Amino acid sequence: MLEGHSPRPSPETRFAVKRGKHAVSAQHAPRQNHLLAALPPEDYERLLPALKPVPLSLGWTVHGAGAREKHLYFLTAGIVCRFYVMETGASAGYAVTGSEGVIGIASFLGGISTPSQAVVLSAGYAYRLGADLAQAEFERHSRLAVLLLRYTQALMAETGQAAACNRYHSLEQQLCRWLLSCRDRLHSGELTITHELIAEMLGVRREGITLAAGKLQEAGLIDHRRGHIAVLDRRRLEARACECYEAVKKEYGRLLPDKIAG
Repeated sequence: MLEGHSPRPSPETRFAVKRGKHAVSAQHAPRQNHLLAALPPEDYERLLPALKPVPLSLGWTVHGAGAREKHLYFLTAGIVCRFYVMETGASAGYAVTGSEGVIGIASFLGGISTPSQAVVLSAGYAYRLGADLAQAEFERHSRLAVLLLRYTQALMAETGQAAACNRYHSLEQQLCRWLLSCRDRLHSGELTITHELIAEMLGVRREGITLAAGKLQEAGLIDHRRGHIAVLDRRRLEARACECYEAVKKEYGRLLPDKIAG
């Protein structure tokens, strides 16, 4: 955490300055989301009229802490980060979501809201489904309900692994894990993000991220310039990461086959 720092605006406030930039304008098909792609044709056709396209602008808060989650957002492109914000303004992310998953799980788990927030980290696209319709899918014990529960189990595994990783592994290993997780969810090898924002997501000081990124660049694993990080050698970056990256990826693969391109 950013101990000793005075309270600062929360991440969604800082992100909002950039909101509207890099918004995806091209149309995306619902089947680009792995959960929707796994539905039987009859289930997919039944839900299709209720799926509403939504552009995800950089910095947009999909849902705030404690806010009622009225919709599910099935991502087809981009990345959304789930994180907690402390009273001091310090924050820490615990999971990233791309086209393998959905935002808004509290709406079908019965909790209605969650103390965490979900903010767009990389601009993209999603298809929105009303929470009431999702509940109806659970009542009919549909394939979508099964997939949503499996995804939730994988997300829980990722959350627990992230907690252990933050406790026992070096910042450099955490950065490798985080970069690989984001890279898996992007169509390009370059991530548009600042060291400060990465520090917010990992709950550490910016100086630590700059030092760790510098070491990875010296080793030829990444190329980082102001606001941009490109993965140059994925194989060696995986070797540099801790076991947490592979453990989470295997769990997603076990529960949701072919959800992330390796």
